Amino acid sequence: AVMASADEANAAAEGTEGKNWQRKGKHKKEKPWDDDPNIDRWTVEKFDPSWNEGGLLEVSSFSTLFPQYREKYLQETWPIVKGALKEFGVSCELNLVEGSMTVSTTRKTRDPYIILKARDLIKLLSRSVPAPQAIKVLNDEMNCDIVKIGSIIRNKERFVKRRERLLGPNLSTLKAIEILTGCYILVQGNTVAAMGSFKGLKQVRKIVEDCIKNIKHPVYHIKELLIKRELAKNPALATESWDRFLPNFKKKNVKQKKPNTKEKKQYTPFPPPQQPSKIDLELESGEYFMSDKKKSAKKWQEKLDKQSEKSEEKKRKREAAFVPPKENTAGLSESAKSTNDNEIADITKSLKKLVLAFELCFLRESMCC
Repeated sequence: AVMASADEANAAAEGTEGKNWQRKGKHKKEKPWDDDPNIDRWTVEKFDPSWNEGGLLEVSSFSTLFPQYREKYLQETWPIVKGALKEFGVSCELNLVEGSMTVSTTRKTRDPYIILKARDLIKLLSRSVPAPQAIKVLNDEMNCDIVKIGSIIRNKERFVKRRERLLGPNLSTLKAIEILTGCYILVQGNTVAAMGSFKGLKQVRKIVEDCIKNIKHPVYHIKELLIKRELAKNPALATESWDRFLPNFKKKNVKQKKPNTKEKKQYTPFPPPQQPSKIDLELESGEYFMSDKKKSAKKWQEKLDKQSEKSEEKKRKREAAFVPPKENTAGLSESAKSTNDNEIADITKSLKKLVLAFELCFLRESMCC
């Protein structure tokens, strides 16, 4: 009886599996518009208010704080922000007491996703993005991303240097990244605000994080993006891997100079010998037993000896200025030596002639007298 019940259960299970297998894909029939090349399935259609005529049942709201230095600018530009949100049926409030901005849906709101766009708008405004640029985020094709870079690195000096590396000289690096990714980028304080397409925002986040973490310099990312832009123009490479074309930048560890560390002395369990005291030294030299008069005479004599040594040293330095330098005749060639000898011989001959002439004149004068 037990065997029969087991067989029946197996047969029932096989029957159910067969039925499920038959039913699988019953409604997945090919439609005539599945293979239509004219239909682009990635396009995002613009929201039509007729899709949601009844509006929203509940009120949704978001609020964010803003720094004190943005208060004056937000007061001036708030009418522009309020007018832009009013077109989509979203109300906004600027609370200067709390230092906050609030957006919320109303009865006129039709698009359920617009409240998230309004939340992104007030976030960008609080991060120092200009109001005309921040309002663009309300469009369907425009998205935003705020990268928090303040908590990535603890050392303040390194953080500032790497943030400047992201900007580049005269903001050249930042402008190059903006052009290649097609995004608006603003580096402010501990955050980087970016606006653009999803693809561009992903590239911007990667560049920013790699720069702050010191993984890859932004210039290397710019080179890669330039190469990818050129490769995208070739339709033959659309289905191939681009790894062989992209440069492989390896991180080089630059050897740093080792700090001068003092050599550790060998450890000995015994303490160092006790140094002799002043009294011990006086006992050894015999000065301890001398009278005060003799001690003062000895000190005076030592003082005189030091003075005489210093005076002799000064005299030696003064006399050194009057010592004539030695002539360097060792480096002269044989021809130069011969010419010098000839010159000396000529001078001696001329001197001898002058001496003889002088002696003759002297004799004549003496004879005349």
